[in-house]
Amino acid sequence: MSHKLYLGSGSPRRVELLKQMNVSFEQRVIDVDEVFSQKLKGAAIPDFLAKLKGQAHQKKLMPNELVLTADTIVWHESTALGKPKNESDAIQMLSSLSGKTHEVISSVCLSNISSQKCINDTTKVTLRKLTLDEINHYVQVYKPLDKAGAYGIQEWIGLVGVEKIEGSYTNVVGLPTHKTFELLSTFQIT
Repeated sequence: MSHKLYLGSGSPRRVELLKQMNVSFEQRVIDVDEVFSQKLKGAAIPDFLAKLKGQAHQKKLMPNELVLTADTIVWHESTALGKPKNESDAIQMLSSLSGKTHEVISSVCLSNISSQKCINDTTKVTLRKLTLDEINHYVQVYKPLDKAGAYGIQEWIGLVGVEKIEGSYTNVVGLPTHKTFELLSTFQIT
């Protein structure tokens, strides 16, 4: 059976990556309260949130429809950094990441009306020591309030601040394309 795919994400980066992969999809976004238990650690957090987002779509799906949902966190010093609440929160996040290595963990969930399959990927990113002026400039100009860890690797800060990356670049952008392609290839998408 061939399936119609929905992307349950408002992320322009995920939209662009799926288009570059030549995946046929329509966007359908349902806002979900992204709350998780503090007992969850590391990859369990975006796994839980990607599944939660998928569950919000399941009751609206037809038998031949799938929805792809995703979540990305920055895992640093045993703490999940999600999207900053405001500019001062973004500055504080970037200051804590400056000069250190952190993990970016993205989870992708493919849901149909009755089941879910999830994958995740982890990439280690090392930032050079950033000055407060550089951090302030980035936050003021690029407004990274919609990005986990308060930065987008594809933006200015990634170009001038990332010293080293170990793993998938697209995972840091928000969609581990190689693993997403494998997940989608288990279904015939029209």
